[in-house]
Amino acid sequence: MKLSAKEKVSYGLGAVGKDMVYMLSASYILYYYQDILGVSAIAMGIILMAARVFDAFNDPIMGVLVAKTKTKWGKFRPWLLIGTVLNAIVLYFMFAAPPALDGNGLVAYAAIAYVLWGVTYTMMDIPYWSMIPAFTEGGKERENLSTLARSCAGVGSAIVTIITMKCVYVLGQNNEREGFRWFALIVAVVFVVFILITCANIKEKSTVDMDTPSVGQMFKALLQNDQAMTVVITIVLINCSIYITSNLVIYFFKYDFGGSEWYNSYTLFNTFGGGIQILAMMLFFPLLRRFLSSIQVFYVSFASAIAGYAVLLVLMFTNMTNIFLLFVPAFFIFAANGMLSVLTTVFLANTVDYGELKNNRRDESVIFSMQTFVVKLASGVAALVASVCLSLCNLSNDTSGTAVEASAGSVAGLRMTMTVVPIAGLLVAVYLFHKKYILTEQKVEEIAAEVKKKRENRS
Repeated sequence: MKLSAKEKVSYGLGAVGKDMVYMLSASYILYYYQDILGVSAIAMGIILMAARVFDAFNDPIMGVLVAKTKTKWGKFRPWLLIGTVLNAIVLYFMFAAPPALDGNGLVAYAAIAYVLWGVTYTMMDIPYWSMIPAFTEGGKERENLSTLARSCAGVGSAIVTIITMKCVYVLGQNNEREGFRWFALIVAVVFVVFILITCANIKEKSTVDMDTPSVGQMFKALLQNDQAMTVVITIVLINCSIYITSNLVIYFFKYDFGGSEWYNSYTLFNTFGGGIQILAMMLFFPLLRRFLSSIQVFYVSFASAIAGYAVLLVLMFTNMTNIFLLFVPAFFIFAANGMLSVLTTVFLANTVDYGELKNNRRDESVIFSMQTFVVKLASGVAALVASVCLSLCNLSNDTSGTAVEASAGSVAGLRMTMTVVPIAGLLVAVYLFHKKYILTEQKVEEIAAEVKKKRENRS
């Protein structure tokens, strides 16, 4: 039975809400604690990275818990709802640090809040993405829903990217600390409402009834699924590259591009980039898929991103002051990011059938727990790289917000970290993917047919 429009919209709204939350944390947690509250950049980098190490153990265990769950509402929706409510609460308090805290107390608060945010986000993110193979057929239906969900996730990310600083200044009446507190509350409420709609209208339609594996068996199954491991490592490298830039772009506008109204240029840049990212998911990707295979579109996206970073690097060292010139590299980078986020989800979903055929287990929850982990790992690594850059370049709220008064060395270090490091990461990612990934569209169809035949023989 084909998915209804109501189901598609409901699932898409969930993606909008959860990626609003994710982008707020991924892009602004370092800025909030380091630049606004005064926690050292290195301390924040260590906190963000340590939380991701913790997730290495937490996320696969969460995947096991989801796989073990059996309720009349299914295995996914209970965790999706519980995780969402808890994550929304933690999100608010993470951006509402008590004014009385300072020094070590503030560092401890940041560490505890961020770890709890990661745990609760995992509780809802794993079941959300794990639902795709459970209520869709393979092939086009799964690819189309993955495209829709990733497009909606891109909308959520873009919304937060575009409006955050404007809303922070308006809600806080030029007090960034208060502005972030109120903005986090609004995002948290929207998040809960959207996921409630998802839970009310989405039901798993086909769950393979299998013995529940142990944690050890799960790790073994993951290691044996070479295609899943290839995809998740590729995701880490792509997201590390993108997140390094997204963590530092606010500092670029504040301390390099400069000006007392820097956040207006920052908002304009993100508005353009967010719009291009959404167009890439909803228009450019489907258009390219008419002429190219999904893997060919993947390579086109890599070329676009690398070209965009190269142009950005050149423009940065021309000391240009025209914001519209930055739209040229932004077009290529944001378009690539939009298409890559869709494609990596499609590729990961395809590895579920591959793993079932190879290992005689359908481990969608665990495989998608790896996506949750690696995306958060990438954000942690990127935040650590960004924090080291900020520390070495001596960029903080004490630095004047104009390009003229920031030191030449600081500006050069910021520019290089934002461009050269991402280019290197993307080159490694495309090389690994080209050497290891074998699940072409024809291969995926063959595997789906074999899996279906094996199930029929068992029954």
